[in-house]
Amino acid sequence: MKYNIMGYLIGEGVRNVLKNKKSTGAALTIMFMTMFMFGIFFILGENINYVMGQVESEQGMRVFLYNDATDAEISEIEGKIRNIEGVNTVEYISRTEGVRRYKDSLGDMGYVLDGLEERIPPSFVVTLTDLGLNSSVQEQIYASGRIESIESNDPVITTLLNITKGIRMVTLGILVVLVIISIFIITNTIKLTVHARRKEISIMKYVGATNGFIRWPFIVEGIIIGIISALITVLIIGIVYNLATNGIIQTETFQKLDLKLYTYADMFQTLLITYIVLGAGIGIIRKYNLNEKISRSVRAY
Repeated sequence: MKYNIMGYLIGEGVRNVLKNKKSTGAALTIMFMTMFMFGIFFILGENINYVMGQVESEQGMRVFLYNDATDAEISEIEGKIRNIEGVNTVEYISRTEGVRRYKDSLGDMGYVLDGLEERIPPSFVVTLTDLGLNSSVQEQIYASGRIESIESNDPVITTLLNITKGIRMVTLGILVVLVIISIFIITNTIKLTVHARRKEISIMKYVGATNGFIRWPFIVEGIIIGIISALITVLIIGIVYNLATNGIIQTETFQKLDLKLYTYADMFQTLLITYIVLGAGIGIIRKYNLNEKISRSVRAY
């Protein structure tokens, strides 16, 4: 008997989707627009954080050893630096390589460094997994011994940290606002749906139907609409995103900076799960709102 009732309620929900084409179309449009905006800002925020992460990873420090450091000491110090928490990569720069890089930076004036190999100390270029650990890592590097100096662009690092933090806060704020707007729109859609079917609901109440019995087809309907909206949104966002990113990554700026963006495949699973949760949220919102709406509809009718 219970299976028959559940089958009836689910069937009614499906029939409501097909029968009430105007309300279904309106709900689908609203849900699609909301999910589309949510998806755009979500993807934008994820990519901005991804790009900032790439920029951060390129911000390293130059660790200069004493000029008389032996090969054994250099190897020991390199091992200590690699074991420091927060260190991402360690690149050894020999005296010869250091001079070559300085010459390259001077261009045509590079010849002035000829014969100065012995005056250029060996060094390491160290990058971090998290720029917030910059000061802590520098202290530990100094403690490893035989370190003459460390060059680090601290103002740039501080600026990058502030920009990244600001972007994350703004993105999170926008997503929270969109979720609130989504809940508001869904709640008002429920009111309109119940109002449009107030006669049908009143008849069901008069013949003894409980609020739960009346409510479930609406919940099923909402979940179906949510899932359909999610699938449409995922498809359209995928098309738009791929077209947009193909144009962006081919720009001269991106190619010079050697920056990358997420592929849509990288975010597909996260977006799909997010939309499924959003669709389930529609059912939950309906569940907690329909009892009151049903009672008001019957009294009004």
